[in-house]
Amino acid sequence: MEENQARINKFLSEAGVCSRREADRLIEQRRVTVNGRVAVTGERITAKDCVCVDNKVIQRNRKPVLLVFHKPKGIVCTTSKKERNNIIDYIGYPERIYPMGRLDKDSQGLILLTNQGDLVNQIMRAGNMHEKEYEVTVDRPVTSAFLRGMAQGVPLEELQVVTRPCQVRQIGKNSFCIILTQGYNRQIRRMCEYFGYRVTRLNRIRIMNIRLGSLKEGAYRELTPEEWSTLKKLLDRKGKGK
Repeated sequence: MEENQARINKFLSEAGVCSRREADRLIEQRRVTVNGRVAVTGERITAKDCVCVDNKVIQRNRKPVLLVFHKPKGIVCTTSKKERNNIIDYIGYPERIYPMGRLDKDSQGLILLTNQGDLVNQIMRAGNMHEKEYEVTVDRPVTSAFLRGMAQGVPLEELQVVTRPCQVRQIGKNSFCIILTQGYNRQIRRMCEYFGYRVTRLNRIRIMNIRLGSLKEGAYRELTPEEWSTLKKLLDRKGKGK
């Protein structure tokens, strides 16, 4: 077997195109070619091969990229150029990257961006129970009954689910901190609405071991070596625990 071979879905993931699972879908849809022929699911490629998606040549990434970004309110977590306030144009990073998950347009705080499709799956998959921490301000005083209700799990009728039990603590008269291990669409806002509260400010401050800290709104930074090392250990631990 020739050295430096890789499965085509792994190559597309590491090139920042999509996750391995999404790559398999693209291959099934006959949108991927290798040296001008339609790719086959599971095939291996080498550095000499020319891989295209929708007739666009895919370049191998020089190095993994993982950015910590302080998303301002009003920026949309999409790669679509149709959205004027899309996060990619706002950041203007020189390499192809995409956001891990999302923060809704009216929320702010920490979001990660990367060129590694598999890393997105590992961090964002709800089954991995990775923690995400938020500071939330609501439109009226927080009560102990409200905090208990949020912590115990809340039925979200529109989504036909009940949220997982979570950690909640009060940090101000009208504010609280909440740690989730799942990420339904507008989950915290929906949870608050169930108890008659309206969110006026939502700020994500942590994903796993990565903290927003003092990073200025609208700015981004790369992970530190220490953050990378701890993150990899946490992901490896989850992977071995399955």
